[in-house]
Order: sequence, then structure tokens, then C-alpha cells
Amino acid sequence: MRAALLALLLLGCPSAAPGDAGPDAADAPRTYVPEPFAPTAETIAYCGARDDAAIEARITELLAELTPDEKIDLLAGDGLRDGTWEVSGVPRLGLPGLHMLDGPRGLSSFTGLNGTAFPVAILRGASWDPALEERVGRAMALEHRSAGADVILAPTMNLLRHPRWGRAQETYSEDSHHMGAMALAFVRGVQREGVIASAKHYAANSIEDTRHTVDVVIDPRTLREVYLPHFERVVVEGRVGSVMSAYNRVNGLYCDEQPLLLQTILREEWGFAGFVESDWIWGTHGDVSSLRAGLDIEMPVEVEFRGLRRALRSGALDERDVDRAVRRVLRAVLCFGLDEAAPRTPGTRIDRPEERETAEHLALAREVARRGLVLLRNGPAAAPLLPLDPAAHAAAGAVVLLGRNAERENIGDEGSSAVDPSDVVTAREGLEARLPAGAVVTFAALDDAARAAIAAAETVVIVTGLTAEDEGESDIAAGDRETLALPEAEVALVRAVAALTDRLVVVLEGGAAITSAAWDGETEALLFAGYPGSEGGHALAEVLFGDHPPTGRLPFSVPVAEGDLPPFDNVSEEVVYGYLHGYRHLLSEATPAHYPFGFGLSTTRFILGAPRLLTPTVGATGTVELEVDVTNEGPRAGTETVQLYVAAVGSRVPRAPRDLRAFAQLTLAPGETATVTLRVPARDLRFWDEEASSYEVEAIAYDAFVGTDAERTTGVVRFTVEGG
Repeated sequence: MRAALLALLLLGCPSAAPGDAGPDAADAPRTYVPEPFAPTAETIAYCGARDDAAIEARITELLAELTPDEKIDLLAGDGLRDGTWEVSGVPRLGLPGLHMLDGPRGLSSFTGLNGTAFPVAILRGASWDPALEERVGRAMALEHRSAGADVILAPTMNLLRHPRWGRAQETYSEDSHHMGAMALAFVRGVQREGVIASAKHYAANSIEDTRHTVDVVIDPRTLREVYLPHFERVVVEGRVGSVMSAYNRVNGLYCDEQPLLLQTILREEWGFAGFVESDWIWGTHGDVSSLRAGLDIEMPVEVEFRGLRRALRSGALDERDVDRAVRRVLRAVLCFGLDEAAPRTPGTRIDRPEERETAEHLALAREVARRGLVLLRNGPAAAPLLPLDPAAHAAAGAVVLLGRNAERENIGDEGSSAVDPSDVVTAREGLEARLPAGAVVTFAALDDAARAAIAAAETVVIVTGLTAEDEGESDIAAGDRETLALPEAEVALVRAVAALTDRLVVVLEGGAAITSAAWDGETEALLFAGYPGSEGGHALAEVLFGDHPPTGRLPFSVPVAEGDLPPFDNVSEEVVYGYLHGYRHLLSEATPAHYPFGFGLSTTRFILGAPRLLTPTVGATGTVELEVDVTNEGPRAGTETVQLYVAAVGSRVPRAPRDLRAFAQLTLAPGETATVTLRVPARDLRFWDEEASSYEVEAIAYDAFVGTDAERTTGVVRFTVEGG
């Protein structure tokens, strides 16, 4: 079965199997009157500047003209055609269909075309800069459009519940608020270029090896307060064009057959007006059951949805049920103006290479990579190693470079998110471009020659961490990680080199937390670099040599030991998702992280003043505001990320010790002071009342902690939310 489906992926398949076509083919006249539809506030917002009333009226006319088979054709993929995953349109009515491509870090390699490899989402999340991420969304949309895509299957916005998850690199964060801010920015960037974004994988999808079968058991509060708010934000605020349902089950039902997720929450509560497509190949588990639950399109080919044709002919399915899904598909096509593009010639792919890997896009990839680099350690305190002095590293052999990733084009997973850039700047190439010829020497092993070079070197850099062989998407790539530890051979290398020099920089590449507490005290500097993309080597050199200060902050917690986190079970067929994970779990257990969520050092020194509460009392629909003065008391310009965490005081339900509720960045020159304002809508403090089946904003006191990570808070103020 799987082999046959994989063949269909590449070849496409006819939408209707022989014998499936009914008597109502395109040349058979009939009279059909669809249900009328009046625009709603949600459909108007979804269509943006376009005339939604006219679009809905046109859809109603199209529903009368389309045959039942043509309607079902619009509800399933037609395989990989002309370089994109296609949902066939209806040419006789001027409907172009849809053309989808993966895109969490750039143009999908399924196209066979080159494109900019942007840093993976977890490194972009480390920038804590939504405005920067919006620019990435726009650039990715342009590159996808140049290859004929009008739907980008991104952002991946499943919470990083545990860093061993194989696709940790594709997502932004372990925290829902931070995730929502970054994903919303990406969606806005993509859709401002007229490309449809797809929020995935909905929902509670944070395990790879059992992703097709695992049943995630999750209580209503945890689901709604932890795993859904970021999806709600891109739907309500971002008007995301589409949503992809996840492979896994939630409380017994597969996500594509889950009315609670797809209908009650997504459409009725959030007002989602776009379409839902399944995850690929094994993401659809029913025909009528999935359609009625709220799944609109089976991807990438019609398999389960073939049953819709039989059900429609037998009367087990009403055509108006089909119409509801078709309307959502056509609304996306028309509201995004896809029908206004020039008609495509079958068998001819769209390819405008001059719009990909442009100087602007490569510069953006470089900027994002350096903005996401997180400086974790920089010692000794009295004389920090970084930034390095370029003049002191100009002599031959001044820098010795080692490690498994020193010369590797290490840009991430080889699964569906894979990108094929024309060139990747490695760490070695980036350092060599920054320094005079001969200043950088590289060794593959710690032999006698390497030891002698290390003893004579000004600085030693080890670029290590993980690769696509260690983590990635399951089935087609590496799957979940086996451990949070660095490979033993690399730890041995670090320790051996540390015994030879007191100027050692270690750079960790990878998708999320790598435990280092057992050995990083032997180094002078430690950085997290994610998978830094096409321009990663240049970005690393610029940060090491002070051309740009380190500004990244961790979007996840690095524990002292893996056992400090909740267990990661990628074997069982049933897994319970608890209310607490990441920094919320560590704080609840009074277990310090080795490097906390939100942590990152600078090469200057920032001082946060006492927070000033501007709104000591607010109503349940009000907004809490406070101000903080930030001063750069150090010798260099830099960027600080001020974070606001809130704790409910005396809540009648269990809560996390504190939750991130706002953050802001500011860049200051040496000696400069500026004021940042942080705002928290009282609505964000709500909890899900399971007995009442509704949200409640408690009329109680709340403590607002201001600081630079989840553990280091420099001031706290108390405000009150009033009822009524």
C-alpha cells in the first residue's frame, strides 16, 4: 500500500477511479440550487481588501455549475505535477486549483530547483524578532511563487514539548506566546505577497517515530491553554489561509476526523474561513467522517476521499455537505486572487530562477543567522573571550578549527522541509573569508600536528553538534533523537582540546537543546547556532569577531540533565501530554535549567530598572501596561530582549509558576538609556473552566515579573483584574 501511494505521489493519479464517475459528468445537464451564503465578519476579514460579498455570490454560482465529480476533484490532490503538489482546478469555469510546496526553511527540494536555505525556524525563533520573521515570510513567499507555488506549507507551529522531537528545528519555541508572535509574523509576511500560508500540524503533534498512530491523551485545559493558543492567534489575528491537520490522534480520534478540533474550535469559536488540508499520504483516515468533521482536502492524492463519490451517489452523503468544503476551497482561491493569474500550460513548470537566491534574500538569511546565534558562555568574567580581535588573528595559524561540523554544509533535516541551495557557506569558509589567507587551519582529527597548532594558536574553534543523521522527520529521514547529549566522540574532542588551550570556542549546531553541563565549564565560549542556512559561516564569523553583537535568546530550556524534563515517549501508542513542560515544568519543580528559556549573553552589559506599573487595576477586557528603563552600561552597542512573565496569585485552579506574556527588544549604544513598554491583554490570563466549558479571566491579583529570561527576573509588580 505504501509503495503504491509513493508512486502516486510522483506520477499523480486520476481524481476518479474507473467506475466512480456518476451520471452527472460535465456534459450531463442538471438543475441544482445550492444553499445561499451571506458573508460573515470572519469571511470579510479573511478576504481582506477584496469584495467578499461578490466573491461569496460567485462561489454560489459556481456551486450551481460544478458537477458533483468536479466538486470532489477540488477536494483532493492530484500528485506532484510540474514541480508542485497540485489540487486540480476546473478550467472550463476559470478555476486554477492550488499548487502547494513545503517551506519551513525555504523552497522545497521536491521542486528540483535551487533556493535560499534560510536558518531553521528554531534559530529564527531565537532572534525573538517578529518583524525580522515577517521579512523572512515575504522572501520565502517570493521564492515559492517563482516556482509556481501559491500555498506554502508553513509555518510549523507545534510546541517543542521535548527537545528530542525530530522536527524540533522546524518550529519556533517551547512557549505558546512566543510561538504565536513568531508564527503570526511569518503568516503575515507570506500572505502579503499573495501566497497562502498553512499553519501546521493541527494539533498536539510533537513526536515523530509514532506520529502516524500515537494517541495523545490530553485534558481540555492543557489542550486549550497550552497547545492551541498560538494556532488561534494566526487564525484570528493573521487570517491564515489554510490549516494542515496532523497525523496523530487526540483523545482517541485522528485529527482529520476530529469535529472538536476542526469544527467546534477552529471554525465556530475562532471563525476560521479557509480550508483544511490533510497531512501527506497517511493523514486522511476517513471519507464521509473526515469531510463532516471539517477536513476539506485530502493530500497529496485522492485515496480515502474516493469514497465520497460512492457515498454521494448512494445518498449516504448530501451534496450540500460537499458544497461547504468546496466553498472554503474556492474562497481561498478567489480571496487570494489565484484566478487572476495567467492560465498554466499543463506539462510546463513555472521556473523564474532570477527571483531566488537573490542578493537581498541571501543577505536576509545571513542577518537572520547572526541574529539567532545565542551566546551561552563567555569567560572568564574578568576578561571575556568574545568578541575576538581581528588584528590578533591575522597571522598564519591564528585560528585552529575542528569538529564534525567545521566543514559540513549543515543546514538541517533531509525530510519534507529540505532545501537545495546553490551554495552553503560553511564555518570554515566563513572564517577564512573574514581573516587573511592562512590564518585559519583545519584538522579532521586531534593528531600531533593538530596539538602543535593548538598550542601555537590564538584561538581554537570547535564547530560540533548535530546533523541530519541525528534528527529529522520520521519515515523519510532520521526521526526523533536518541539523546540530548552531544556525541561521545565530540565531547572527548572538546575535553582534549580544552586541556591544550585556554581560548576555546565551541559552537553547537542542531535543532534544539543539547546538554552540556558536564563539559562546557572547560570551555571559554559556547554558542548555539541551530542549522544556520546558506550564509551560516559568514554569520558565525561576524559574531565571533564583533562585526555584529550576539543578540539571540534561547526559545527553549537547556536542562542540566535530560531527566530534569518530563519523559519523552516515542514508543507507546498512547502518550499523555501534561500541563507543564519546558521552563514551566522546571520552575514548578524548582529545578534550575543549565541555560533557561529566554537566556542569552551579550558582549555589552544591560541594566534593567524597576518596572513601573501603569495600570494597577484592569477589567477582564482591559490591557495591563508597564514600563521598564533599560541602560547599556557596557562598552559596545547591543540588543536586549526584555521579557514579561505573569503568575496568577491565589487562582482556584493549578497554574504554571509563571508564563511568558510579553516581550520587546531595543538596541542601545554604550551609555544609552531607553524605555520599553510591555502590554498584556487581560484575556491572555484566562483559563479554561472545564465544568462550564468556557474561558474565565479570574478577578484576582497577578504578579508581573520582568527580566531577561524565565529564571532571572529583576523586578516584580502586582496588578489586579476586576470582575464584571
